Amino acid sequence: MSARKYQNVMLIDDNEIDNLINQKMVEAAAITQNIFTHSGAKSAIEFLRNAEKLAKAAASLLPEVIFLDIDMPLMDGFQFLDQFDKLSAETKKYCRIVILTSSINPQDMNKAKSYPYVKKFLNKPLNQDALKSLDV
Repeated sequence: MSARKYQNVMLIDDNEIDNLINQKMVEAAAITQNIFTHSGAKSAIEFLRNAEKLAKAAASLLPEVIFLDIDMPLMDGFQFLDQFDKLSAETKKYCRIVILTSSINPQDMNKAKSYPYVKKFLNKPLNQDALKSLDV
């Protein structure tokens, strides 16, 4: 089974090493042309807001898949989701979110599933099997 292809993928994780490993995994899976990496949820949500302002370019800038860590300082994954909820309906329809976390707390999984644009909940580390069967 070949992996689905996406134009853009975004990684959001405060751990630079996790971001680097995840970026290498995504590159190795060859599922996207562009990878946008953010070490904080605040910069990621700003990126999305700015992409929306560029209307015509938004489709070429917006990530189809966002890998989101939950446990981050300043703005955690759930706060990101609350801000994401305020974006346009088009953006929310276009961007699909995959929670990528080391959390094993069932409450985190249940809370994440309460957001309609969270399509999957994966445990770190990201691996080739998970990417090949992503299909979100």
